[in-house]
Amino acid sequence: MKALIIDDEKKARQVLAVLIEENCPKITQVLEADNLLSGVDLIKKEAPSIVFLDIEMPEHSGLEILNFINKENYNFEIIFTTAYSAYAIQAFQLSAIDYLLKPVRPSQVKKAVNKAITFLSNNQINKRLTELKTSLQNSNFKKIGLPNSEGIKFVDFNNIIMLEADGMYTNVSTKNDGVILVSKPLKFFVELLQKIKTFYRPHRSYLINLSYIKEYIKKDGGYIVMENNKSISISNDKKEDFLTIVQSI
Repeated sequence: MKALIIDDEKKARQVLAVLIEENCPKITQVLEADNLLSGVDLIKKEAPSIVFLDIEMPEHSGLEILNFINKENYNFEIIFTTAYSAYAIQAFQLSAIDYLLKPVRPSQVKKAVNKAITFLSNNQINKRLTELKTSLQNSNFKKIGLPNSEGIKFVDFNNIIMLEADGMYTNVSTKNDGVILVSKPLKFFVELLQKIKTFYRPHRSYLINLSYIKEYIKKDGGYIVMENNKSISISNDKKEDFLTIVQSI
């Protein structure tokens, strides 16, 4: 399997190449390019399976890659390397596009490569890159990418009714797309959606969208019924907080 590093910084390319060689045995050849257009030429010539792509480069940003190559004719996954701010990193997570935050660590490289190999057959990079570019240009994130067995489902926040922990997975109940089993733990979504005020965690196993609360039942210790008729327990230490919140809705 071939990998390509596109980065204008020679030292950054060298460090990443060493990390790939030491931590990713499935990658047998690492190619390098110091600008986007040279990288595109190598993609067309060498057909790498994974492209490590720096975003901030002279002349052309890494985000412009699809302006110079028809992705439908080439099957590769993109892993961005970036020193972007925290808000931009959230955009990567929401778009299900992987990234390496500089300075790059060995564990990051190994995890990102394994994820890229998993997604190679799904070939949805066009859609995911479009979502990422939109998110980076707009601080008001509205969609989230949900990795599942068939690929990645992009769901508007307002379409999510609730999320339920299922071991290291999460069941995401949506209004229009049913229940989606996602290969990430609930903790991931709690951290990702913490700035969106409509989401609330009444219990360690649930994260709910307050917009879809159907009713609150006082008996049996008190519980919530969502619009999908799912009953949600409320932790004892959250009841007072929850009642205060719903009374202000």
